Amino acid sequence: MGFVLDRIGKLIAGYLQKEVPGYEPFTPSDPEHLRGIMQPGDVLLVEGNNRISGIIKYLTQSTWSHAALYVGPIDGASEPDGEPHVLIEANIGEGVETSPLSRYYPYHTRLCRPVGLSFEDRHTVCRYAINRIGFGYDTKNILDLMRYLIPLPVPQRWRRRMIAFGSGDPTKIICSALIAQAFDAVRYPILPKITQAGSRRARREILQIRDSTLYMPRDFDISPYFEIVKPTIASGFDYTALHWADKQKPLGEVAGPFDPFQGAVASPPLVPETSDEASPVLPEPEMTPLPHKLAA
Repeated sequence: MGFVLDRIGKLIAGYLQKEVPGYEPFTPSDPEHLRGIMQPGDVLLVEGNNRISGIIKYLTQSTWSHAALYVGPIDGASEPDGEPHVLIEANIGEGVETSPLSRYYPYHTRLCRPVGLSFEDRHTVCRYAINRIGFGYDTKNILDLMRYLIPLPVPQRWRRRMIAFGSGDPTKIICSALIAQAFDAVRYPILPKITQAGSRRARREILQIRDSTLYMPRDFDISPYFEIVKPTIASGFDYTALHWADKQKPLGEVAGPFDPFQGAVASPPLVPETSDEASPVLPEPEMTPLPHKLAA
């Protein structure tokens, strides 16, 4: 019976992983900028393009359907062309595995960076994820897979629970739960429960870690403890260097780099000038009377 359930689960997982044709990201990643700015411990959010991605984006009301942890080059893991694997991620069907950064170049991505994380804690977070390479997804838990095949309206209060996988096996994990557990290992907050304690005069906030299975990819985006890093801006963005298809670049003699005018233009005074008393007053010219006939 277990073999049959596992076989059916793999078939459903394969169906959910098929990509939807016609996908075109609104703003694809810039490979050079993205590769040059990433640091160990960064979380890469991805706008996926398979069937399960669409369901996750509906349930979470978010652009992001997948999350991966950047750990830097991993020993013994690389592509045939020599590109090193630098990401740790969990996928349905494959489980926890390593991936190259180029896997997500064609997709819309977002980079989330923990703030103030020490070098030691950053290393602990990465090592936690690396040690779980090979953990799989429990394809025998058919209910966890079949709920993604039913595109029915789901009340908002139940959507977060719909993402959680209920096998209870610590060796079975999903993408956002893997990363949440890694940061929990160093007690770094993502979206903790905050309760107020103490008297009216002295209040303090007590943080409580949420269950890792309840985390979604978008939680790293909206977390107040993660910085949104945009590679294009962080690498040095100059809007004047852009070339627009519908408009030519301004000529140098028309619009210079600093002053668009040939010379400085003096602004009018804010206070009206007072008359100079020493200046001579010119007499008014005398009016010559017109002849009587013309006047009549």
